[in-house]
Amino acid sequence: MYAFLKAHWVAGAAFIAAALLALAPILALDWPIGPWLIFLHSPGYMIHQVEEHHHDRFRVFVNQTMFAGREALTIADVIAVNVGGVWLGNFAALCAARCLGPGWGLAAPYLMLVNAFGHIAQAIVLRRYNPGVLTSVLIFVPLGVTTLALVPGSAAQHALGVGVALLVHVAIAVGVARRLRA
Repeated sequence: MYAFLKAHWVAGAAFIAAALLALAPILALDWPIGPWLIFLHSPGYMIHQVEEHHHDRFRVFVNQTMFAGREALTIADVIAVNVGGVWLGNFAALCAARCLGPGWGLAAPYLMLVNAFGHIAQAIVLRRYNPGVLTSVLIFVPLGVTTLALVPGSAAQHALGVGVALLVHVAIAVGVARRLRA
């Protein structure tokens, strides 16, 4: 199963994003704006994943550019983060937004915005393209900011959203640091 996932998860992301975007107008008819915006984070993130990970571009870029060719980021890491973390995390955010209230789904836009900040900062510092920066600018920032502007949330809900987003990215960094020490 892992070999299949390793070979096809990016193509799966493209297909699922298209299916979810086809469903979006139908959901917009009945869903409140908050949960609907949270829903859009899944296909938005999957489009980003296609730009970022087609032909393993991001992992190779990071390992070559930031770690002098050492394998700090593995394919297993990429799959765990993107399928396990992002897909399931966005699904959990959507379930929370629909069942508990829109503010409980704010981890989705914060996850997007933290990721976008990383891509944009890296592009500025390196003065070059990095896989994922275009969709960060064109999808992540507009969708994330719009969602935060339109979805009401308490201080606790925002704190939880920021905390989850930062925790995901810290977990990635910790995994990379452990691998480099080994």
